[in-house]
Amino acid sequence: MKAMIFCAGLGTRFKPWTDTHPKALAIVNGKSLLQRNVEYLQKYDIMDFVVNVHHFADQIIDAIDKSKGWGSNITISDEKDEVLETGGGLMKARKFLEGDAFLTINVDILTDANLKYFLATHQQENSLITLAITNRKTSRYLLFNKYNRLCGWRNIQTREERIALEAKDMFEKAYSGLAIFEPGVFDLITLQHKFSLIDVYLSLAHDNKIAGFDHSESKFLDVGKPESVELAERLFE
Repeated sequence: MKAMIFCAGLGTRFKPWTDTHPKALAIVNGKSLLQRNVEYLQKYDIMDFVVNVHHFADQIIDAIDKSKGWGSNITISDEKDEVLETGGGLMKARKFLEGDAFLTINVDILTDANLKYFLATHQQENSLITLAITNRKTSRYLLFNKYNRLCGWRNIQTREERIALEAKDMFEKAYSGLAIFEPGVFDLITLQHKFSLIDVYLSLAHDNKIAGFDHSESKFLDVGKPESVELAERLFE
């Protein structure tokens, strides 16, 4: 399996670090977020990666070159001219990823979720996409029906709601920024240029099965703000 690590974001919530560095190179116990995610995926024999870059792109490329990819094969998807968000970034990296099932992860996510169980769930569900989810509290939720199928999205602060598939009962789950895709997804995505993966999920959910993989028992942290680094250093050696 190949993987894509999303590293192109501006990291506006992570200032002042991101005034002079990309978030991907923020350090947790002596290792960058990017290195930690590469090494996490290596534990499950994932050795071929694509990394998209935009904000301080040269620093990320230099870190990869100096480390020789931390023992992996890393391809750069160049978004220096314009950041394409996660969905647009995925489509730009299509040539590298298509051909087999693949995984995506946001670089600022740290977890020890068991990827063997994740892949097994994806295969058992026979889904186009399987999303890693937990029961944690957040302001934005994905909505699943009793059959573990994605139905929609909800922002509990703004009360905005997007329903892709009607269901009598819908259950709120927090998205972990980690997903497994079947390669056929590329032929189904009609969105163009700059768009998010959430937009992809919701546009495909009515006609295609998008399932959830609940890993609430795992360690998980969104290293979204500088103050979250201290917690990350307690959770992840």
